[in-house]
Order: sequence, then C-alpha cells, then structure tokens
Amino acid sequence: MRVMQWVVVGLLACTSSVSGQEATPPSTERGDALVAEYFARKTAARARQTERELNVTSRAEWEAKKPALRQKLFEMLGLSPLPAKSDLRPVITGRVEHTEFTVDKLHFQSSPGLYVTGNLYLPRQITGPLPTVLYVCGHSVNKKDGNSFGNKVGYQHHGAWYARNGYACLTIDTLQLGEIEGLHHGTCKEGMWWWLSRGYTPAGVEAWNCIRALDYLETRPEVDKLRIGVTGRSGGGAYSWWIAALDERIQVAVPTAGITTLKNHVVDGCIEGHCDCMFQVNTYGWDYALVAALVAPRPLLIANTDKDSIFPLDGVVKVHQQVRPLYELYGKPNHLGLCITEGPHKDTQELQTHEFVWMNRFLKQSESPIDKVAVKFFEPEQLRVFDKLPEDQRNTRIHEEFVPAADHPVPMSLVEWKKIPSAIGRKQPEDQRRCRDIPVQKLREETRRDIRWIDYEFLSEAPFRLLLQTAAPEALTPAQVQRVVLHVLDQTDWERINPLIEMTRSEAEFKLTEEAGRAFLAFQAQCREAGTVQFFMAPSGVGPTEWTRDEKERTHIRRRFALLGSTDDTLRVTDIETAIEAIQSIEGLTGKPLTITGARHAAVWSLLGAAYPPQCRVAGDPERYHPLAVRLELTNLPSSLRDGPEFLNFLKSKDLPQTVALVSGHCPVILRFTQPVAPGAWDYTLAVEKLRGPQPGIGFAIQGP
Repeated sequence: MRVMQWVVVGLLACTSSVSGQEATPPSTERGDALVAEYFARKTAARARQTERELNVTSRAEWEAKKPALRQKLFEMLGLSPLPAKSDLRPVITGRVEHTEFTVDKLHFQSSPGLYVTGNLYLPRQITGPLPTVLYVCGHSVNKKDGNSFGNKVGYQHHGAWYARNGYACLTIDTLQLGEIEGLHHGTCKEGMWWWLSRGYTPAGVEAWNCIRALDYLETRPEVDKLRIGVTGRSGGGAYSWWIAALDERIQVAVPTAGITTLKNHVVDGCIEGHCDCMFQVNTYGWDYALVAALVAPRPLLIANTDKDSIFPLDGVVKVHQQVRPLYELYGKPNHLGLCITEGPHKDTQELQTHEFVWMNRFLKQSESPIDKVAVKFFEPEQLRVFDKLPEDQRNTRIHEEFVPAADHPVPMSLVEWKKIPSAIGRKQPEDQRRCRDIPVQKLREETRRDIRWIDYEFLSEAPFRLLLQTAAPEALTPAQVQRVVLHVLDQTDWERINPLIEMTRSEAEFKLTEEAGRAFLAFQAQCREAGTVQFFMAPSGVGPTEWTRDEKERTHIRRRFALLGSTDDTLRVTDIETAIEAIQSIEGLTGKPLTITGARHAAVWSLLGAAYPPQCRVAGDPERYHPLAVRLELTNLPSSLRDGPEFLNFLKSKDLPQTVALVSGHCPVILRFTQPVAPGAWDYTLAVEKLRGPQPGIGFAIQGP
C-alpha cells in the first residue's frame, strides 16, 4: 500500500470550550423557508414533467409510450428484474361456513418463504366460473394476546358482500399488519434510510404479492380469468393502483382513498400521514396521474370522501382530470368515474355502495340495485389462517432481501477490474463535463490577523444561495496561489469551525481555555498556509441554511426529498459540484489544484461531489480545457451507505469501497480514521489499488488506528 502525506486540518475546537457555556441553538427560520420553497419549486417541476408525458394526441402514441412507462414503474417498485415466479405452494388450512357463502382460509408463497395469508369468499351456489375481485387491505390492526389475525379480518365485510352477490373474492393480508408481521415503516419510524439507497419500498412487496395473488386465482376453477377486478381502500387503495397499473389481467379497478397529487403529499404535508408502503422509490419523478394513466382504458372508478385529510379532495379531482383525456382518446369516457361521498378517511357504506355498483356494471354487465349492505359476520379468530407461524417465513426480514444489494467480488486481475467500472457507474474521459460559468457574488472582503478574508455567495440549486468563506495569507497574490482547499462542513464541523472563523475575523481579544487556545492558533496557522487559499462551505441544510432540528419534522423533510426523486444528500453533492465550478470562476483560481476535505457524512458528499471533476479552462485561452487536478482527504468515511447518507438506488450497483476504487483511479484519495475500522471494510479498495500499482498523481491510502 502506498502511504501518501496526510495534512492535519485543525478543525477540532468545540463551541462550548470557546465560550465556556452551552451555545443557544440558532434559529432555523431561514433554512425552513428555503427548503419549503425548494419543495414547492421541485413539486411544480415534477407536475409539469408528468403533464408533458400525458400530453399525447392519439391512442397509438399512448400505446407506444405505455410499455416503457410501465417498466419504469416496475423498476421504481423494486420489481426490475421481476422476481422468479416460483411454486406458490398454496395451502387451504380450513373453511368457515355461512348459510350464503363459504370462506377458504389459505396461504401461498409469493416467493419462497414470503407468505401471503388470505381468505377466499365463495358463493354457496356456483354454476360456472365467477366474476372475481381481489380485495387488498388498508391498515387495520386486529390483534389479541399478541397474536395478529391480519388486516383481512377488518375488511371481511367486503368479501362477504361479493360472495353473497355471486362473486369470488380473495382478501389478502399486507406485510405490515398480516398474520406474519413485516415492516412498512423503515424511513418514517425506524430510521432505515438505507431502504432508499437500496431502492427498496414495501410497496414493491405488496405489488408482487398482488401479482402472485392473480396467479393463484387463475388456478381456481371457480374464477373467471377474464373477469377479475381489484379494489381496496387507504393502503389497499394504493395497492389497487400498483396492480392495476402493472398487470392487465385486472379488468376493472376501484382504488378508494389511495391516490392524490405530489403537491398534496409534499407541499401540503400529506406524506406525514403515510408510511412507506404508499410510495414507489420515485426515481423518475412521477406525479401520480402517470400511475393512474397506465390503467386506461380499462374501467377505473376513483373513489374518495370529501373530508379525507390524507387524500385531499383537490388532489383526487386533479388526478381524475389529468387522466380523463386518455379515456376520451380511446372513445371510452364512460370507463372512467369519479366517486366523491361525504365523510372523513373512513370505509363508509356510501363508498362501498359505489364500489359494488361499478364492479356489477363492468364485471357482471348488471345495473341491478344494491340491496344488501356489507356486514361483518365472523370473529377475527375464525378467519385466522395459521395456528402456528411457519419457521421458514421471510416476511419479517424481506426488506433485507427483496431488492438485493449489488455483489462485488474483489477483482483478481487488472483486466477483470477494467471490465467492472461500466457496470458500477464510471464515466469515461470523453464523458467529462466542462466547467459551467457559475456567477459568484463577492459579499465582503477584509484583512484580520494577517489573513485576508473574502466571502462569496453562489446559487446552487434554487433557491439555495450558499456561502463560501475564503481565507488566505494577506500577502498572497493570484500568481502565487499553488492550491485551493475546499472544506465541506457537516453540522458538527460547522458548529466547531464557525466560532473559530468569527474569532479570527474579530479584532477583539479572547479569554480561552488551553484546549480552545491551541485550536484557535492552529486554525490561524492553517489560514496562513503559504500558497494556499482555504474555502469553508456548509452545504444546503447545514449551518446558515440549516432547517428544523425537530427530529420528526426532519424525518418528513427527508421523505419529501425522496418522494420528489432525490435526497437531501443528493442536493449536497450538487452543492459541492457547483462550488467546484464556482471556485473556477474566481479570478486567479481557475485550474489551480483542488483539495477537498470532509468528515463523516460530509466525506461521502465530498467523495461523490468530486467523483467526476469537470474540465476547466486553460488560463489565458478560454477555448482550451484541461482536467482539474483534485485530491480528496476524507475523515471517518463510512464503509457502506447502510451507515451513511442516502442516495436513491445507489446500493443496487455499488457501495462506497467500489466508489473509492473508481475515484482513486483519477485522483488521490486519503482516508483518515480516528477510530478502529471494521476488519475487511476496505479490502476491495485496497485490492484494486494493488492491482493498479504505483501511478503518479492518483491512488488510495488509509491512515489512522
């Protein structure tokens, strides 16, 4: 291993040691306003993007677009490639009798060990294949003495109504509230932000279970394969959308209280009332009308109540309005309906009646009046499928396995390594982008303690205008600049560094503890480093633009980013990329070698922000460009995104050891650790470094315990 020189940066002073008191948390009012404006801008952009997708002028044009759109939805649900359709292994564990119908208590395995528990309602009198409804359940807790009977028992009245009216109806449990309780709350409650990096959402499991439920129904002689509908409310409304959009075996759909617009979710805050099962990993930035559009021209009734706080009326109506032109293109406007009844977010009898009318109309070609109300006939215990849960079940850990992380065995030769990067995202030299001209505004310039300070501001992603604080020896001229250092600060480092900056720029004298005094002197010495210009930057959501410190609110801010097809960490990577270009726009700094430092999460932002440094203009010749020389010095970089920031779908192709191996192929990367590193954590990167051998100006080294 080649050990490269490590420059120790004096960023270790604590705010409390400077003042002797605990600092009062600063106001986050500015950051809160900025992130709210960002969400409004981004949501509007996503809405316009969806409107462009839906702006077709013929049935043929839409038919040509549909396959690619449907494939994108499969991908966003973690279903690309589609899991293998293994043996369902269906088992009927019992039967419940009623004078008008029977209920088969059953389970099948949508994938080996992924159990789906359900109840199949059948009429007493069956003379031929029946119109059939797949009923997918919303969130309904049905437990006793620690045993879950599944949310299917909470919606049993729907299955009973269908069976009493000549239908077969399969009601299936969901992952979170089924008899075998899996997890829907990874990001909203459990802090499992790596779900986003893995590209996992429990919505994908629910969609897959629905697909396999249709496979099971096709094995039943009582079922008419050409007359299958789907319905459900709340969570079941969302799952109705997934299966109807993905699988055209669904001939009729009545999603109830399961869809609204991105504006409602992100800007109006409805996301705070939903768990993760309601959302795809929105890689392509869809608004929800695109999901609805994939059902056209099959009969679709969008149903909701008028006072539903988590599926607001304006958004429900908007989705209907956006999809209606497609049904008109097909000449089937009567295949699209909008049902709004009075009430809150509740499974009301009025909503049920319209659901039943729609199914009768399109699955039975009947306009008979609804003369029976939906009634619950059984105690929850009667509909339970398992007496004892199966030991081979994967439901409780399926979030670890459903979307596999990329497997990257250590390459055994340089030839093998050179074949790998294209699969894990390395750009080729010809793909390098040229530096953009980023307008940089000088805010303030002053000299204190033999250090020249200049504050710049630049626009990263609107509306975030970020501060670049610059320190250099007072006598340093542009011709004497040998390198530039960009310190990317996370909130911890901002709270350590900002007081040192303020003290260094102040003419006042300070009474410091011995530890703080040493840090203060070390910081000043760093700012006076010969031939060097130091930049200090806090990315979006950090320092001057920090948003709320309320943990619950911060959770939902992060979820909003994901629903818009990004993450807050992705925004910070953009900030660094833009800052690099902004520095190149400053007179005298164009093309100067750049060192980037960062610790913890900021180390990840810096790594990705400098992964593909741009080509910069050659000084004195604006028509010529050359690669910018970059060096990375990263402290306590996590060895996996399971322990670090989140980036949508990142872990599907690579993790941080592979990324470091790629980046260190074109610039030096130094990892410094202040605590012991897990054995083997960086073996992949070290192996690649050994294969490449010594090469001037690039490479990888680890320093620390």
